[in-house]
Amino acid sequence: MAESAARIGGQVLLYAAFAAFVGVFSVWPAYRHLDPDQALLRLSFKHAGKFATDCRERTAEELARMPPQLRTAQDCQRERSPVRIRVELDGRALYDESFAPAGLRRDGAASGYHRLPIAAGAHVIRVQVNDDVRVSGFNYERQARVDLRPGQVVLVDFIADRGGVVIQ
Repeated sequence: MAESAARIGGQVLLYAAFAAFVGVFSVWPAYRHLDPDQALLRLSFKHAGKFATDCRERTAEELARMPPQLRTAQDCQRERSPVRIRVELDGRALYDESFAPAGLRRDGAASGYHRLPIAAGAHVIRVQVNDDVRVSGFNYERQARVDLRPGQVVLVDFIADRGGVVIQ
């Protein structure tokens, strides 16, 4: 009986030591998401760029040679354009990157995620996006004035149905 009580006491002591270990390391060292005077600009998007080449019209002879289920008037390549994103903060380039389309045939959506810590305060954020290799420069652009508090997060996204670049 005394041996059983000693065994139970030892288990309680080990469980308490483990709980104390977990408790100490759950609050120490303290994790800081950002410095006290910083805000965060978060770029996150998933967008399929425009087709990289123009479609061509098939001739009547080409269509006649094709099986009926494959007859389409246009012959279009599947490859999509990469999506290039440029972020400026107060007129200074902060981030400029090109994201390749996904997939073995490069026919999927390009996706990107990037965190940019910035100083809190009033800023002008300008975001430019190009999703078509046939267009020089950028074909989408949005500029916004923001007044950021320390720890605040600003999200930059690309949603074609909402006009392109979204800053919120």
